[in-house]
Amino acid sequence: MDAEPGEDHQAAALDPTAHGTLHWAPRHHGGLRDRMGLIAEWIARTGPRLFVSDVSVEVAVLARLMGTPVVVAAMRGDRFDRAHRLGYDLADALLAPWPRTAPVSGWSKSWLAKTVHTGAFSRYDDRPRPHPDRPAPTREVVVMVGAGGAGIHVEDLLQAREATPGWSWRCLGNSADGWVEDPWPLLCRADVVVTHAGQNAIAECAAARTPAIVIPQERPHDEQRATAHALESAGLATVRPSWPPPGEWADLLNRAAKRDGGRWTAWSPGDGAQRAARMLDQMSATIPEEWQVACASQ
Repeated sequence: MDAEPGEDHQAAALDPTAHGTLHWAPRHHGGLRDRMGLIAEWIARTGPRLFVSDVSVEVAVLARLMGTPVVVAAMRGDRFDRAHRLGYDLADALLAPWPRTAPVSGWSKSWLAKTVHTGAFSRYDDRPRPHPDRPAPTREVVVMVGAGGAGIHVEDLLQAREATPGWSWRCLGNSADGWVEDPWPLLCRADVVVTHAGQNAIAECAAARTPAIVIPQERPHDEQRATAHALESAGLATVRPSWPPPGEWADLLNRAAKRDGGRWTAWSPGDGAQRAARMLDQMSATIPEEWQVACASQ
């Protein structure tokens, strides 16, 4: 769609990327000013020993400019743009929710030296597996697409079901099967989970120790494709670049079901959140010269 008259000029005036150095910092934006002001006021009032920034480079920069040590949550994909490099460079530590054995290609030695690899962590890490009431009459496949479900259509699911008569299908998310508030019992009972490559979805499959077929969705910086590639390279999941045609599903499910779900421990040790908490506690209690040693020991 062509821009309306004046739109290009307005975008240039707002300059949300600050000439390409940031991700989102438009000029004269009241909401941004108020939010940054609240964060700055909180830092000035409480004097935190450590600040953790999830995805906002701008917030990480603000905290560091106020003299507060910063931990940045690392993400997969192409993070070599100027804004991401700034955030990762200034961080005192990078928190990576994946194992050291599945590194990100192209990271500098300085990034790796301050990275703490915790492995994945999930809300289900300490939750016991439910005991099945009775054996399922057919093998079960659970499709976990989340609230968005981008790239998967009802017709795709119907055709896959029709092509696999020996399998019972259940779709979690915005689908005809309905929203499931607590998917844990279904994930544990499934013979195969079909999901995208979002960090939380993969962590929940790993926590359930259920074999997975991973179909990455389009995301900024190719984050999901990078995660899917890491899983495939480590032999932890069956990966397809897009939704397979109906004729491929029977063989695909049969082969995926043979994968040892116990191998997920390499990605998800079960105590990733505790590892992250210990790292943050240790950093907040030590002096800066000791941080790199702390990171290297994780």
